[in-house]
Amino acid sequence: MNIKRIGAFLAVFCMVGITVFSAPAQKKLKITATFHPLYIMLENITENVPGVEISMLAPANTGCLHDYELTTRDMKTITGSDILVANGAGMESFLEKALSMKKGAVILAADGFQLTDDNPHVWVSPAGAVYEVQRIAAGLEKLDSAHAAMYKKNADAYISRLQTLSAGMHKALDGFAGSRIITFHEAFPYFASEFHLQIASVVEREPGTIPSAKELAELIAQIKKVQKAGGGISLFAEPQYASSAADVIARETGLTVYELDPGVTGSIDKDSYINAMKQNAAVLQKALAGAAGSGK
Repeated sequence: MNIKRIGAFLAVFCMVGITVFSAPAQKKLKITATFHPLYIMLENITENVPGVEISMLAPANTGCLHDYELTTRDMKTITGSDILVANGAGMESFLEKALSMKKGAVILAADGFQLTDDNPHVWVSPAGAVYEVQRIAAGLEKLDSAHAAMYKKNADAYISRLQTLSAGMHKALDGFAGSRIITFHEAFPYFASEFHLQIASVVEREPGTIPSAKELAELIAQIKKVQKAGGGISLFAEPQYASSAADVIARETGLTVYELDPGVTGSIDKDSYINAMKQNAAVLQKALAGAAGSGK
């Protein structure tokens, strides 16, 4: 056997040896978020943590979770997940069924948060988002202790950014403390509390339910009463829903319809929530300044 043949033989042997005796791939830790804002939190908390795979159930463009129904694909995702991260507090109406199928661990991000009228929209407030990030990170640190330091480091970094976001929003909005706003859904009580805004009314009192003619008339009358007294008030729809009811109110009262984003949908970029809140601050600043100046 000449030198070339010996070299070729050894090369093939080494390749076979690598194939046969290489260590098996490490099993991934599969973590599933129930919907978009929790997935964004997970993106930040698990960044660069080895062996972690994250996914979400409700698509990133899902508006109202109250009517969301689990698909066959969702069921497979749930049963195949090691950890399920949910908001809880009644946000996911499908959660009971999901929990009955879940064999692994569950982290409820809103658990222990002081709710207002059982409202589950904790993440909409930056302070609430910080709370949920802390809850998720603490759960992951306990369940995957080998990477606890990484989860904590990532969570601390993201919380710092959320706190910087909140400080910037306060700087932009604190001058409008006490301003009255009308929101499309009951998604903003914690947001309004954090930034000292007063929710005068809600357009759709029940998610997915178009207000009746009587309810619209009552709301329009309420706005006109405020206007007649020289008070300012601002009207907001949401990017996730058609604003036909808000458009009717605007037409009858002369108000402009602005948009406030509750962050329930969006891109899957890890900065999605922060960008949405920055946009909310800019929109609010414009709307509240206009209301103060016009007496509307």
